[in-house]
Amino acid sequence: MYFQDKKASPVPRVAAIHDLSGFGKASLTIAIPTLSAMGMQVCPLPTAILSSQTVGIEDFTFFDLTSQMGEILDHWKKIEISFDAVYSGFLGSAEQVSLVERCMRENMSKQGIFLVDPVLGDDGALYPTQTKEIVTAMRRIVGLADIITPNFTEACLLLGEEYTENVDSALLKDYLIRLADLECTQDEAFTENPLRERSGKGKTVLITSAPCDDDAFIRVVAYESSIKRFWQVKTPKLEVSYPGTGDAFASVFLGALFQKDSVPIAMARATRFVYEAILVTYGYNVPIREGIMLERILPSLKNQELCEYEVF
Repeated sequence: MYFQDKKASPVPRVAAIHDLSGFGKASLTIAIPTLSAMGMQVCPLPTAILSSQTVGIEDFTFFDLTSQMGEILDHWKKIEISFDAVYSGFLGSAEQVSLVERCMRENMSKQGIFLVDPVLGDDGALYPTQTKEIVTAMRRIVGLADIITPNFTEACLLLGEEYTENVDSALLKDYLIRLADLECTQDEAFTENPLRERSGKGKTVLITSAPCDDDAFIRVVAYESSIKRFWQVKTPKLEVSYPGTGDAFASVFLGALFQKDSVPIAMARATRFVYEAILVTYGYNVPIREGIMLERILPSLKNQELCEYEVF
């Protein structure tokens, strides 16, 4: 049935498991247009509906969609939809981790990519809607994922380390290896279904917003466990940050992989996209709470010229 279904879908298909914010560009309002612009069919599985993104905005409304997610997955299973990738981001509750895992097991092709962006916090603290229980639950699907894209704060949370800005390359390499080695515990809902074989692919770990030795720069670092190789991309540090940039990075990275880019090139493209988006947005003096000016920067995704990266 999968190959019959693929005849009707000549472009790669991704299940995007994120929240939907009515105002402010983040999560699904970033992932859908970005991945669509890169040639992918995006099928959203919303985790929650918010009146707005949460950075710099008070009294936002939050509607948990945990029960509706189960019903959507029931229907997807019934109509036998298969995905080339499952891509999860913001989760509304610890219980949703099992639903993400279920989507990967029931709906993703054997050759598919399971990317987990563990949206937990930033600047050394949890986001307002996140809890220690969600952090604990997140470790399970991080252990099962093919690719994870935490920022530096989220890497510390997943590893149980104190957040610090005193970071060198040796410590970053240690964190990357430990994240790649996180083990997946078996979900009780799948005790009769063994974990999906990884076919020797290993795990790819990327840490965004990582400190540099030079305070004038910030970097993204990556590790491919299958070949034991480390990569990095540095950009000038800007004294401004916008919500949704992590979603933009992970979305461009995934799209670039499906355009047959290597891991370091995909990382470099995603890093450049986010940096240019911040520059454009800052130049227009857009309020931070509105997020990046995605509409202005999306056309740049058509440019697939070589981007620079470093081995470290």
